Amino acid sequence: MKRFLFFGVLLLTIASCATEKPNFSPLSTSFYSETKASDSDKEAKNSIDINVKGNVNASEISNLIATFPQFKNTALNNEIAALKYSLQNYLYAIDADNLNGKNKAIKDFEKSYKKVQKLRVNLNKDDNEVLNRYLVRLKTNVSAIEDYIKGN
Repeated sequence: MKRFLFFGVLLLTIASCATEKPNFSPLSTSFYSETKASDSDKEAKNSIDINVKGNVNASEISNLIATFPQFKNTALNNEIAALKYSLQNYLYAIDADNLNGKNKAIKDFEKSYKKVQKLRVNLNKDDNEVLNRYLVRLKTNVSAIEDYIKGN
């Protein structure tokens, strides 16, 4: 019996230490195509000229999307899902040098952001502060990316 218990605890410890947290990042490597346009093709067209994989702000947006908390308000959660979807589209459009897609995603993000701001009045103080931290960090990182794009 002691041997069975020992091996059970050992197996449980090994199994729990060997598992990794799944990556729900919208920018995981499986989404990228290996056949991208060459550098000369990118210079020939109107490009956004930002590397999403290596950009700190894009990485933080991706992490914030993956870790966004759930709230008790269903309408707020639905609007947050739309906000996260528009941010994913924004990052994909930047990576694909799709200027029209980027602009559409920004407009969708702004609409969702305003709706979330209206819906957050029903939250308690702690949830409101958590939501505010996430929204401020998202908006700051999007603004930083936009400033970088406009500067180039």
